[in-house]
Amino acid sequence: MKDISNNLQEQFSGFYNTPHLFMDPVFGMKPLITSKQETPVFEGSGLKKIRLGKRVERFVTTELKLDRDIDVISENPQIQTETNQTIGELDCLYLDAKQAVHLEIQFKFYLYDATLGTTEIDHCIGPMRRDSLLEKLTKLKEKQLPLLYANETKSIIDSLNLKAEDFIQKIYFRAQIFVPYGKVIQLKILNPKCIYGFYFKYSELQRFKDCKFYKPKKTDWLLDVTPNVNWKLYNEILPQLKVFEAEGYSPMLWLKHVNGEIKKCFVVAW
Repeated sequence: MKDISNNLQEQFSGFYNTPHLFMDPVFGMKPLITSKQETPVFEGSGLKKIRLGKRVERFVTTELKLDRDIDVISENPQIQTETNQTIGELDCLYLDAKQAVHLEIQFKFYLYDATLGTTEIDHCIGPMRRDSLLEKLTKLKEKQLPLLYANETKSIIDSLNLKAEDFIQKIYFRAQIFVPYGKVIQLKILNPKCIYGFYFKYSELQRFKDCKFYKPKKTDWLLDVTPNVNWKLYNEILPQLKVFEAEGYSPMLWLKHVNGEIKKCFVVAW
């Protein structure tokens, strides 16, 4: 059986296959839409202990470097005060045919809850309900993008022989969306291709007692589903899920149905 647990190429492929969430400007922010090609080879290393968000940033810069017109000039420069207090960082600075670009990068997993707010953006919440799409977009617009123009950033921009006003700003935002089990959602603002699966409550686990289960670790949430994993029967995984339920944890699962169909999903404690 193929071991996918530490395969960066498999993670990169899952990242690369995930669609961009926004095809048009959102909250006045312009999205970077990269063109899909045959999945490139990821030649990076040293990511074993790097969390998911930072791993994605490395994947994005790998993707950007495939474009011959793009020259990545700075990755994750730390913005510090005179007393060496870090106030943030810029995800990526690059030149696109001599045009300076400041890019902020996001890759998210959202559950679609129509009881929240009134818009598609309002409805998207993190699996643990600790972060939302609305909060993330607000932070991008009000904190992360304006950091380019902070006084503390000037020395970094100066070192590149550029000025803050030379830059245009874009957001890079890929996402996988999960809808309530059994519901059909028609997205109009968000990219409908981002719908990857469904979610259900622990109280509904019995519905899937005939399925086989696989629980990927957090960095493997990126992966595209494959049958070549160590599947567990319902009774085998149930004790672990009972612990998660008691802890209020909402993990991602892969479900393999009797007919062989495999789906990504979340089981939620709310």
